[in-house]
Amino acid sequence: MKKHIANIITSCRIIFSILMLFFPVFSPWFYVMYLLCGLTDMVDGTIARKTNSVSTFGSRLDTAADFIFVSAALVKLLPVMNIPRWLWIWILIIAVIKITNIILGFVCNKKIVVEHTVMNKITGLLLFFLPFTLFVIELKYSAVAVCSIATLLAVQEGHYIRTGREIK
Repeated sequence: MKKHIANIITSCRIIFSILMLFFPVFSPWFYVMYLLCGLTDMVDGTIARKTNSVSTFGSRLDTAADFIFVSAALVKLLPVMNIPRWLWIWILIIAVIKITNIILGFVCNKKIVVEHTVMNKITGLLLFFLPFTLFVIELKYSAVAVCSIATLLAVQEGHYIRTGREIK
């Protein structure tokens, strides 16, 4: 049973993501589901490492759970957010850099390379907390901070992949 705990926690993220779709955006229950998704994302990998239960299946399940969570969050948040055109362009540029990094990593290493750097974790944390800041800071201001860090991260990853440096 101990070796399945991490995968059970990851599976809970999928359930919480689906439940999030049934609550009004920015409602207390929406935020509860959103926070539970974030919490399960933070602890599943740590528990897998501590219980020596890291597996290829668990890694793929985590990726699928992340995708479902992000998709559910976007389905709920995008319709209520007024995102300026310049921000969409910036997000597209970051996406192009990240996709280029994946292609470059595959060409250089003959496998898909997805790095989990400190900058990557910081960017993910900033993106996660962004919906909580919308009532305090206008998106056009908070997005500059998040996109600046995400851009630096994407460029850093590309540099590490291109030079073959190990990312910590």
